[in-house]
Amino acid sequence: MARTGIRQRSWFLAAATLLALSLALPGLAVSTAAAANPGGTGAPSGSATGESGSQTGASGSKTGSSGSKTGANGSAAGGAAAKPRRATPHARRVVTLSDARCAPAAQCATNPHEVSVHGYLLLSGRGLEKGLVVAFPHSRNATIASNSPLTRIYQSPYGPAVKVPVRAHSGRIEVLIGGGRHSNAAGPITVVPYALHPPRPKAPPAPAPAAATAANGTAFEGQGMWIWYLSASDGGSVAAIVAQAHAAGVATLFVKSSDGSSNYWSQFSPELVATMHANGLRVCAWQFVYGSAPVGEAELGARAAADGADCLVIDAEGQYEGRYGSAQKYIETLRAHVGPAYPVGLASFPYVDYHESFPYSVFLGANGAQFNAPQMYWKDIGTSVANVYAHTYEQNLIYGRPIAPLGQTYQNPSAEELVAFRSLAAAYGAHGVSWWDWQETPTARWPALAEPLNTSLTVPSPELTSPLLSQGAKGDQVLWLQEHLASAVPTQATSGLFDTATTANLQSFQTAHGIPASGQTDPNTWAALLALPPVAVGWTESGPQG
Repeated sequence: MARTGIRQRSWFLAAATLLALSLALPGLAVSTAAAANPGGTGAPSGSATGESGSQTGASGSKTGSSGSKTGANGSAAGGAAAKPRRATPHARRVVTLSDARCAPAAQCATNPHEVSVHGYLLLSGRGLEKGLVVAFPHSRNATIASNSPLTRIYQSPYGPAVKVPVRAHSGRIEVLIGGGRHSNAAGPITVVPYALHPPRPKAPPAPAPAAATAANGTAFEGQGMWIWYLSASDGGSVAAIVAQAHAAGVATLFVKSSDGSSNYWSQFSPELVATMHANGLRVCAWQFVYGSAPVGEAELGARAAADGADCLVIDAEGQYEGRYGSAQKYIETLRAHVGPAYPVGLASFPYVDYHESFPYSVFLGANGAQFNAPQMYWKDIGTSVANVYAHTYEQNLIYGRPIAPLGQTYQNPSAEELVAFRSLAAAYGAHGVSWWDWQETPTARWPALAEPLNTSLTVPSPELTSPLLSQGAKGDQVLWLQEHLASAVPTQATSGLFDTATTANLQSFQTAHGIPASGQTDPNTWAALLALPPVAVGWTESGPQG
């Protein structure tokens, strides 16, 4: 779903690119490379490397203000005596630095003087003008010297601020005034090489959602929009996002909260959730997971729930193929934290039959996700809206979870396609749809999300057929068949392979239920099988088929 290569705008306004410093301490040689760009951008708490797809969204902001030019007064041509120099402006400038504090709060810890590399400091004092240079220690508690990392002050919406340069270390910082002068030293500032987060509040009780099999009244009802980078969605303006959501009939925002097992994104916060709730919007968290550290991934999912998420969506894709043990460990850990009723969705490949080793039966099985949000990106797949619905529903209905179609607004689909996607969702009985993603939705396509449905679009006949499996088939759908068949035939193996034993057991089951003993999973056979509970399986890492 998510794509790599996007860089997030900082919450501050972009500042001018730093040029070579001409105002320095005596003997201080300053190079352009040493000066950091305070208006640069960066992904929140790390990049989304490893996520599938290739599309890119909004790029980071670019700055291009020119720096000041200075020139020393040399002697006159022909050896004439130099004229007396007049006092320079910086000689009269008074600058004092009283404090420097980490900001914004969502990217800071308890200690206000602790900040991440690439983080931000709000400055207070006297004479702190835009463009002045701030020097950081080049090593822990070192004095300011010619190799000190440098950055420039810029004017943020909250006052003078600087972005911490990449080579900065902990210690006292100073403002370089020029002409051999500098401010007093302030600090010490503690610079850490990892992302900071505010203290976690005590987890509130898990919300009481609707029943696991009912979509009404949940965050999956109505229309939703996915947000990958909040800063790239309407420039990160919460007011603009709220206004656009209401205009387009969007009721739920799905905001990225984490990537992997240790990278929690600061853009998902209790403050964001509270603000959106106050403006009549629901907020769900979504996390991209890999399967290499499922316990940590589940804990980050639980953290988003504790931060107030109305639901959690698991974006598990190719990295989880063949990892049944990891999927089971993830689900067990997540439910231990959030409880059995907290609403969880799975957003994965829509064509189950194309991904035989993906653990759908674990993520959508007992105690797993109650909602299925398949990524039905028809343009990416290379098909039509009608075909992506027919194939997805045929392959997914056997898992018994309400389907909440996830469509695409990226790749510039037509307005007619967007209306068709919404219309077919209603025809297939879905209670809601959602879209990937906000930052890649063309301005001209937003109105299509609020246009009347096309009631002429209907479900094809035969209606909602099921996958027809027979001897020789393999994969998760076969496994799902075997888990249910084992409830009636205890000797049935759960191998994921439709072998001769499975055929014989299925024929016996069909005969016992008055169904023609074809040894194939026609719709009547699926209906009888799915009326039975699946047997529990304790998976090793690889799962069925080795």
